[in-house]
Amino acid sequence: MYIKRIKIFVFISTLLLIPPLLRLIQIQVLEHSFYMEQIEELKLQQGVSRQLRTLRGKILDRKGRVLATNEPQFQLHINYNLCCIFDERVQRAKLLMAEKRSVLAKEKPSLTKVRKELQAKLEELSRIIDKCTYFGLERTDVEQRIARINDKIWNLRTFLAWRRNNPDQKIIAKYGRVSNVPLSVAIEDFEKKFPNVEQRLLLIEKIQKIPEMNRGWRLLELKTDADVFDAQLEFMDVEGMEILPKESRLYPYGSVAAQTIGWVGPPQERDKKLFANDRLSQYISDEVCGREDGVEYICETILRGRRGEEIWDIDRELVNRTETQFGRDVTTTLDIELQKSIEDRLTDCLLNPKNCRAPIAAVVIDVNTSDILALVSTPTYELNNIRRNYSTLAFKDANEPLRNRAINKAYPPGSVVKPLILIAGLQSGKITAGESISCLAQKAPRGWPNCLIFTRFRSGHDYKWQNNNARNAIRGSCNIYFSRLADRIDPPVLQLWLFKFGYAQKFPFEPPHLESSIENRTSDIENRNLRQDAGIISSTVTRKTISSIDQLPPLYKGERRYFGIGQGNLRVTPLQVANAMAIIARKGTYKSLRLFLDSGPSSNKNPKSNVNLNISPQTIAIVHDGMSAVVNELGGTAYNTFTQSTLIQQGVKVYGKTGSTESPENAWFAGFATDNAGRSIAIAVLVEGGQSGSQDAAPLGRDIIQLCIETEHIGTPQPITE
Repeated sequence: MYIKRIKIFVFISTLLLIPPLLRLIQIQVLEHSFYMEQIEELKLQQGVSRQLRTLRGKILDRKGRVLATNEPQFQLHINYNLCCIFDERVQRAKLLMAEKRSVLAKEKPSLTKVRKELQAKLEELSRIIDKCTYFGLERTDVEQRIARINDKIWNLRTFLAWRRNNPDQKIIAKYGRVSNVPLSVAIEDFEKKFPNVEQRLLLIEKIQKIPEMNRGWRLLELKTDADVFDAQLEFMDVEGMEILPKESRLYPYGSVAAQTIGWVGPPQERDKKLFANDRLSQYISDEVCGREDGVEYICETILRGRRGEEIWDIDRELVNRTETQFGRDVTTTLDIELQKSIEDRLTDCLLNPKNCRAPIAAVVIDVNTSDILALVSTPTYELNNIRRNYSTLAFKDANEPLRNRAINKAYPPGSVVKPLILIAGLQSGKITAGESISCLAQKAPRGWPNCLIFTRFRSGHDYKWQNNNARNAIRGSCNIYFSRLADRIDPPVLQLWLFKFGYAQKFPFEPPHLESSIENRTSDIENRNLRQDAGIISSTVTRKTISSIDQLPPLYKGERRYFGIGQGNLRVTPLQVANAMAIIARKGTYKSLRLFLDSGPSSNKNPKSNVNLNISPQTIAIVHDGMSAVVNELGGTAYNTFTQSTLIQQGVKVYGKTGSTESPENAWFAGFATDNAGRSIAIAVLVEGGQSGSQDAAPLGRDIIQLCIETEHIGTPQPITE
C-alpha cells in the first residue's frame, strides 16, 4: 500500500511538472529569439541621452553695441515616432515584426491589432497635417517635410543595422573608421549580405531607442504670436507634437559692416571637420556655423559654445550631466556708428551724386592703437536676409556685394604710393630733399609716363613753383619726379620698402585667445582669417603666400618708372594703403592691425607688432611737409577740397595724398589727421571708376574725417548753432 501511494504521488507530481516544463522548453527554444529581442531593447535603453543646445556668443563693437546676437523663434516640432507611420517602409517592417511575433507566440490576433494601430496612427497624422495647413503651407509641402524627416532617420537606422550585423571589415579598413563609410557603400554591403528585403526590414526595425527617434524635428516655423497661440490650441493635447523655441541669428544693424561681420548658415563638409574630436561640439541638425568669411567665420571656435548632455540609466535615473558651455562674446575694434555714417555718406546720392552707386572702399585706423575703426565696402547686403538671397548676391550681381573690397580686392594705387617712393629714394640716398627734377611743359619721352598736368593742361610743375623738389613733388603729385626717382632705385630696394610698409602681405588678424579646453577639442588645420588679396609688388604674379622679402618674384628695371606713379603691375588694397599712412603718421613705426579688442597683446604672437622701420626724422619731416601741403597749400591737389572745411577750427590738421589711375580708372584719397590731444586717425578711400582723386575721392576723405570728429575719435566738434 505504501509503495502504491508513492507511485501515485510521483505520477501526480510528474503531471503537475509537465506544463511548466513544456513552457520552459517553449521559452528556451521556440521563443528564444523573441525574448532576446526584448532584452536587446532593454539594453539599448541604457545610456539614453539628451543633448542640451548651446547658445552662440554675441559680436560687439568697441563700445559694446551689439552687431550679432540671437533672438528666439518658435517652431512646431514633430516626433519621429509619430511621423514615421507616414513611411511605407516603417509600416511594412512593423507588420513583418508583428507577424513574426504572432507565429512565435501563436497569437494571430496580435497582427490584426497592429494593423488597427497603424491605421489609427495614420488617421491621426492626417489630421495633424490638415492642421498644419492653417499656418500657410500646402498639404503637399507638409507631407514632403515629413518625408524628408523619415528618410533621414530611416537612412540612419539602415546604417546602424548594417554596422551591428558584421559589416565587411575591408570596407571599414578602407575608410579608416565606421563613421566615415558613405551611406551608399554601407547599403550596398548590407543588401549583399542580406539579399532578402524582408530580412533587412526586420533588422532595421530592431534599431530602436536611438536619440534621433525620440526627439522632435522641425516641421514648420511659427512666424507670429498669433501662430504660436493657435498652434498651442491645436496641438496641446497631441502627444509627439511640441512648440519649441529656437535661437535665430539677428543682426541689429542690418547691412552695416556686412562683409566684415559675416553670417551664419548650415555647416558645409569642411566645417564639420572643425570639431571632429568632440562629440558635443560636432554640428548636428538645425545648427549653424559661421560661413566664410567675416568675424562669424574666423571666430567660430569662440562663438559656438558646446552642448550639454544628460544621460539616464535603464530605470530612467539621471546618471550623468554635462553642463552646457555657452559661446563667448567677441568684441571688435569697429565703431559701428562711424561705419554706418560712412556707408550712409558714400551711398547718399544727394551728397555724392556722381559716385553714390559706384563700388567704394574706405578704411579708418586709429593710429595710436592700430585699431581698425571702420572697414567699409559698398555695395553691401542685408545680413538678416543673406541666406535667402545668397545665390543672387554671389552669382548674379556684377558689383560683388559679398566681396570686402577694402581688403579682398587689389588696385593700382596711383599717386597715393608716392610718399613711400619718396621715403625709399631719400633713405637709399638716390635723391636729396632739395634736389629738383625738372617737369617741363612737354611730352615725356617714349616709354615714360607724362605728368598729369601736361596731359590735362599742357603745363608742367616747373611753371607752378621755382623748385620741383621732394615736398613740392608730393604737393603737386608730379609724375615726372616720381617716375624718374623710382627708376634710380635698385629694384630689390624699392620692393623692400614697399614690403616693409605691408604691401604684398596679408594681415594676420588675431582672434581672441582660445582657452586650452577649446583648443584641445578643435581640429581646424587652417588658420582662419578674413579673405584678403595680398597685392603685387613685382613684375610677375605669384600664388604663393609671401612671408619674407626673399620669396618675392623680381621687379624688372623697366617697370620701376611705372611703380613710381602707382601703375604697372603694382597692386594694393585700401587697407594696405591706410596702414601705410598710419606708419607714416607714427613716424616710421609698424604696428600690427587689430580687429578684436580682446585679442590680447599682439606683440606676444606677431614679431611685426611694433617695429621701427628706421626712417630718419628728416625723411619723415619732408614727407609730412609735402602731405600737409597737398591739403593746406595753394597748388596742393586736394587744396580746393579742404580749403572750405572747418577741420582746422575743430582742432584737426590733415595730411593727405590724392591718386588717380588709368586702366582701370579709379580715384584715391589717403592720409592721416591729428589733433592737439595727440590723437590721430589714418584713412584711405577708393572709388571704382573714379576719374579724379581730387574731385571724386578727396571730398569723401574730408567728410570721413569730419565723421571721425563727430564720433569723438579726433578733434573737437563745433557746437551746432541755430
